[in-house]
Amino acid sequence: MAISQQTLDAPLLHAGAQRQPASIWPTGIVAALTWGAFGWLTWRWPNKVAGFTDWAYTEELGIALLVAAAALLAVALAGGYVAPLRRARASLRLAGPWLVALPIGFAAWEILTAKTAVLPTPFFAPPQALIEVYVDDWRRLGDSVLNTLKLLGLGVGYGGIAGFLIGVSIGWSRRIGYWVHPVLRVLGPLPSTALLPLTFYFFPSSYSAAVFLIALATAFPVAVLTWSGVASVNKSYYDVARTMGASEWFMVLRVAIPAALPQVFVGLFMGLGASFSVLVTAEMMGVKSGLGWYLTWAQGWASYVNMYAALIVMALLFSGVITLLFAVRDRALSWQKGTVKW
Repeated sequence: MAISQQTLDAPLLHAGAQRQPASIWPTGIVAALTWGAFGWLTWRWPNKVAGFTDWAYTEELGIALLVAAAALLAVALAGGYVAPLRRARASLRLAGPWLVALPIGFAAWEILTAKTAVLPTPFFAPPQALIEVYVDDWRRLGDSVLNTLKLLGLGVGYGGIAGFLIGVSIGWSRRIGYWVHPVLRVLGPLPSTALLPLTFYFFPSSYSAAVFLIALATAFPVAVLTWSGVASVNKSYYDVARTMGASEWFMVLRVAIPAALPQVFVGLFMGLGASFSVLVTAEMMGVKSGLGWYLTWAQGWASYVNMYAALIVMALLFSGVITLLFAVRDRALSWQKGTVKW
């Protein structure tokens, strides 16, 4: 039976048609319309806040939102034809539902604060008020971010190293575990902030006390998870290493620790979460600069707008640190992707 070339090529043509990008992105169009509506009401709806009607950057924010909506609409309509817009649409497609939900939430925030004053000042402020804080107070806020990163880096670094060494020690040596494990079980679950009075007595400065508290909050989960990881390494790995003449140090450094790394990173994630809360508390208790200090300063002056701006910066900063740790974990454990459950 003769088969035409067109019949043979039909599946390939069908597969190629399926790979062609859609000419229009419907979710992007909806997102562009919602961002445009948010920009229009921000710009054209007069402000009303207890008789005060001149929130700074209101017009600028509205126009910027309309420009962003126009750009998003161009991506949604022409992303299937223009190469740069196609790449932009590919990167934005996964976030499509969020691109619709976010302007709705921001618009509700704008209406309840600047437009109707249902949420009164000074306790609440519209989005454009945060822009004013970032423009006018960026030096103090930026200095606070740098000092927070420095304090967090020192505390998490010391705590991570100490917890890792303790975990490897008690996971490998029963003799060390006999003495250290009970102490870890009794003192580890204590909240680090409960030791504030003692740290201020024993440490020469509030900064060193804050570093110790952050390190303590980080060390406990890292030690526990590292110990669990080392203790649960498959014994056959050690048998193979001994058969090939490996020393005890080789088995610790090249067998136990690499096999326990997934658990170590879980401990680091848990330690980071604990260190964030201790960091803010420690900065509020006497550190002279940092985001926790900035929050205390803003509350003292009843400047709630500055407080909200600092909270947003803090959320983005901590989220970025977690994302960075995820990237480090993926790079460090790339060789285990065949055996580790991701």
